[in-house]
This record gives sequence, structure tokens and C-alpha cells, in this order.
Amino acid sequence: MKYMILSDIHGSETYLQDVLHVFEEKNYDLLILLGDILYHGPRNSLPEGHNPAGVVKLLNQYADKIIACRGNCDAEVDQMLLSFPCLSDYSLIVDEGIRIFATHGHIYSPENLPSIIGGNHIFLYGHTHLWELKKQDNTLICNPGSVSLPKENRPHTYAVYEGGTLSIYTLSQQLLISSTLSE
Repeated sequence: MKYMILSDIHGSETYLQDVLHVFEEKNYDLLILLGDILYHGPRNSLPEGHNPAGVVKLLNQYADKIIACRGNCDAEVDQMLLSFPCLSDYSLIVDEGIRIFATHGHIYSPENLPSIIGGNHIFLYGHTHLWELKKQDNTLICNPGSVSLPKENRPHTYAVYEGGTLSIYTLSQQLLISSTLSE
């Protein structure tokens, strides 16, 4: 299976439309959302195209293809509007025997890995708005960055997982970095 991984949309209909165009064009199977879906929170400025209702409408069209977890800016009222579950602190995906632990990053993080991670597995997190891809012991750790509000003048990014390989791309589909579990 081919997964697109997003974090920190923060209600930007503009950037979500751009990345969903790539999702369709590249024929991804599933969309993993690492939280902070609809609202920008008090520490962030409004992202371009801020329209939480528009984000709801777009994402609900993909509800059967979404695996999501709760970010620190997500609330129960969001779940009332979204047609897919999004309030768990993490989602655990098993793909061909590889455990993929998906979380926002405000509870579990590279500094506070869950006990179920170990061996050849993947830890996905967001929250920092900074993309990262590294191997720690036998675990690939990946933050796709933010699709709408990247920090430190970084580009708007997303990640892709397929067959043991994680890659981070800009919205213009430029590959920034790639790593495999077997490296």
C-alpha cells in the first residue's frame, strides 16, 4: 500500500486542495493525518486559505481512505463534523508486518517513544511543523512537517510511505529525503 502522510493542516483549505491533488494524481491508497486538522491554535498565525468548513468538506470526501489521530489543537467538536475518527492519541497501522505508530507528537515524541515501538518499525509524528527523517536503532522516525504552516522558513511538506521506504516531499513534489527500514 502507498500512504500519504500529512500533519498540521490547521484549517488551510488552500494547501489541503494542493496536496489532495497530488494524492489523486499519484493514486495513493490511504491518507494518514497526524493531527491539528481544522484550527490554527493560539501560537500560530492564520494559514493561507484558512477555512475549517472547507477542510471538513474536502476531507469528508476521503473519509474511507483516512487514518487520523488527535493533535493538541483538535477538539471533540471537530469529530462532530468529520466523517472519520480523529480523537485517538495515536493510530497503529500494520503494513506487511511493519508497525507504523502514528501520533501528533505532543504526547508521544522521539524523546518519549511508546513502548510498542522497537525492531523494524516506524514512528510518525507532527506537532513541530519541521520535517525530519532519521533512523534511531531499528526504527524510522518521521515528521512530515506542516503542509500549511511550516516553521524556520522550510517548505510546505508531506511524507510518503511505501514498502518500507519513507520519503519527504515539498508540495511541488520535490523529493527532500528518503530512507528505508533496511538501510
